[in-house]
Amino acid sequence: MTPRIPPEKRPPEKKPTEKKGPEKKGPRLDTPVERHSAFRWRPRLDTDNFGTFAERFARFMGTAGFLIYMSLFVIAWIVWNTMAPEHLRFDKYAFIFLTLMLSLQASYAAPLILLAQNRQEMRDKVVAERDRQANTRAHADMEFLAREVAALRMAVGEVATRDYVRSELRSLLAEIDERFPQDEDEDPTSA
Repeated sequence: MTPRIPPEKRPPEKKPTEKKGPEKKGPRLDTPVERHSAFRWRPRLDTDNFGTFAERFARFMGTAGFLIYMSLFVIAWIVWNTMAPEHLRFDKYAFIFLTLMLSLQASYAAPLILLAQNRQEMRDKVVAERDRQANTRAHADMEFLAREVAALRMAVGEVATRDYVRSELRSLLAEIDERFPQDEDEDPTSA
């Protein structure tokens, strides 16, 4: 338990001092330091054009034409390196160079296909968001129309129909005839 100190024996409170402008004490620790080098070459790629290229490449790799061209290439490679004269063969050791070429092609194809898939996923997200907004608007419109139809049904329920008016007029005529019977001999115009 802390002892209570009477107010007259407490030390005076320190008032916060007002700062006038930011104080410069050195670089901030929460921001990276920019280092400028005199010579730095960075290639600038247009990501949209590169993405379009990746999509075309991925689309081409998914066709039967690509499989046929690749199969013909591999068959030609194998035939040349087995049937050609010894001094004209360029892949002498059980097709190691062919394996290297196919691995190199796959190592470039995989990231390009992933890039194309990422771009397609972004497009799908935009389309899905547009569809969601359109569905929300359509739902709101349908609710509005349902309320309007319900209001019209209620209003139509209160409107007198032709048959109802005729039946009311007949009952009124019958009531008038009962109250004021007319003689058939009297002429209603002679009075």
